[in-house]
Parts: sequence; C-alpha cells; structure tokens
Amino acid sequence: MSLTTVHTVADLRATVADWRAQGLRVALVPTMGALHDGHISLTHLAREHADRVIVSIFVNPTQFGPNEDFGAYPRTLPDDQKLLDAAGVELCFAPSVDEMYPDGFATKVSVDGAMTNVLCGASRPGHFDGVAQIVTKLLLQSLPDCAIFGQKDYQQLMVIRRFAADLNIPVDIIGAKILREEDGLAMSSRNRYLLPDERAVAPTLNRVLADITAQAAKGAALAPLLAKGREDILAAGFAPIDYLEVRDAETLELMNDTVKKPARIFVAARLGKARLIDNHAIIPGGSAA
Repeated sequence: MSLTTVHTVADLRATVADWRAQGLRVALVPTMGALHDGHISLTHLAREHADRVIVSIFVNPTQFGPNEDFGAYPRTLPDDQKLLDAAGVELCFAPSVDEMYPDGFATKVSVDGAMTNVLCGASRPGHFDGVAQIVTKLLLQSLPDCAIFGQKDYQQLMVIRRFAADLNIPVDIIGAKILREEDGLAMSSRNRYLLPDERAVAPTLNRVLADITAQAAKGAALAPLLAKGREDILAAGFAPIDYLEVRDAETLELMNDTVKKPARIFVAARLGKARLIDNHAIIPGGSAA
C-alpha cells in the first residue's frame, strides 16, 4: 500500500472510519515535518502496535514564542512524503494552519503545575499550552488506538500523558527511545541549523550527560557533577545554557542531593542558531538510557 496524503480533517476521518470498519488498529505519529531517521524509527514502533500508521506533519504556530524559529523551521513536505512512503506509512495528514485554526477558534488546553513550569516550560512560556492544544486536536481528529512520541522531548511526553489521562482520551501514549547519530548527538530537525564546526562539538551534550549519569547512578552528589557539566558545555562553545538539571522521572520534581529513585537528567543549550535539548535516564545503581 502506497502513501496517501490528505489535507483536511474530513478526509482524515473518512480514511480512519474505513479502517475501523475493517477492524484495524490505528497509530498516530505527530510531527512537525523535516523528518529524519529518528522520526522514521517512531513509525516502525507504531507498526508494532497497529495495522495502519498515520503521520501528521504540521508546524504548529501556537507552540512557538514570538522570538523563536517558527518562520525558519524547515518545511520539506515532498521529501518527507518520500521517506514516509519508503517506510510503509499508509497516511500522511498535512493540514494548513487555517484547517487547524479556522476563524473564530477560541479554545485552549493547558496543563497546570510544575510539569509545565520547569525546564522548557520556564524558558519557553506558553510552549506546552500550544503542544497540549495541537496534540489534543490531532488525537480527537484521528482517534487512534495509540500515539507515539520520542523521549528526546521527554517533558512533552509527560505533559501529553497527563492531559490524555485527565481528559479521558482513550489512547495509549507510547514513548520511544532517543535515536542518536553515530557520534551520540540526539537526532533533531534543528540539527540542520548547525554549521560544520558547531556540528563537530554538538555531541558534547550527550557526553556530558553520560558522564553525569554514570556517576549519579552510583550515588555521587549532584551539585559538583552539574557544576562541572556546565563548565564543559560552555567550554565547548554552547551559550547560553537554559538548564542542566536532574529531576524525578515521573513528577519532574527537582533533585538537588543524590539520586535515590528513577530520575532524568535534562539539558537545553544554544549552539549558534540551534537550541539543542537532550536527556538521559538515571537508575540508582544502574546506568544511562
């Protein structure tokens, strides 16, 4: 079956209704396009859980701040379609802004509390309101059995799980492991912003996180580890660092002393025009992921 692309909610729903009539399971992989191997790995995971896979491609304006890269964000639909077709994806949903936010649109979805006020929520005010809004719409438009999200955006994954549970949306939210380049850099559409010399030092983030994770898992105090990590990141040419923090893996509460329960170390830092994020799992007595 070759890839079909639809641009309206009506056509999306008609296709899903036909699949449902055949008793097929449906998976959704929401993206903003500019697809890479990390995205394609999400479609492979989706295939493990469903008979039909939808990939949405929509650069959502409501999750970008006024000084962020909405205008510059790469839009590569023809190339994306080729990748999806080669990956065996059945349906691409590529709506316009007017289709998703028609005149008179007035509804917001917001997750309150520490989960959205820290990390990227602190440095990108309103970002997660935009994420919650668009993902809620996509879930209600496609009504999938499951939806796949990468763990590189771990905070986003936790926020989505929170509002899906709170709003009783009948969907299984599945997190996918971070896919990395050979040198350890987490795959990201924003990596294309990096100049060659910047790309060469970008894997520093992963190396710093791996070093801290290994020591924190053995019970080392976090403060000196994080201080050294910040020094190494700045020395590599990143500036500024938005955050380098260890937080509870479930609640995202800050950890300041040692890691005594499953945690996550998070980093966001700017390198040239690119704002890069990454994270590792820390398991007490264990290692990284």
